[in-house]
Amino acid sequence: MTRIWTENGFADSDAWIVETDEQKAGEGQRPLLDLEAFLAAASDTNDGDFGVLLKPADDVRRLAPHLDRLALVAVAFPAFNDGRGFSQASLLRDRLGYQGELRAVGDVLIDQIPLMQRTGFDSFAVTNATALKRLADRHLTGIAEHYQPAARGDGEAGAYSWRRRAAV
Repeated sequence: MTRIWTENGFADSDAWIVETDEQKAGEGQRPLLDLEAFLAAASDTNDGDFGVLLKPADDVRRLAPHLDRLALVAVAFPAFNDGRGFSQASLLRDRLGYQGELRAVGDVLIDQIPLMQRTGFDSFAVTNATALKRLADRHLTGIAEHYQPAARGDGEAGAYSWRRRAAV
């Protein structure tokens, strides 16, 4: 079972669905299109509020002219050891200035969520049983020390903006 989690807790419902040949978005659902399908749809219409699903090898920069038309960018993590989604999130937030919802989907593990948040993710499609339980119990640990800037600030002010130690 997949549940959508944000800092405010689990969402009661989510309209986004990954379309496949077997499964299409129905009434009240919105499709998450792969990059090529999104680019084709974006060239055919001036509509907005699209959702796109990025696979690890997709070039995020191809979204640049269309960012204002995206309601959701979902980034796939097919395996826990595939970190390309972190780079895609950083590119979207830091270089391209994407302000919409950024969701991690796939193999989302509890110990990766704080790191995903630092790179700009704000929602998570969680299927891992341990992660679901710990998030339901509001047991999410942070990162005590970090030495690089992040898409999400930690709220501390002062010198050395590139080096922070979080309050313990």
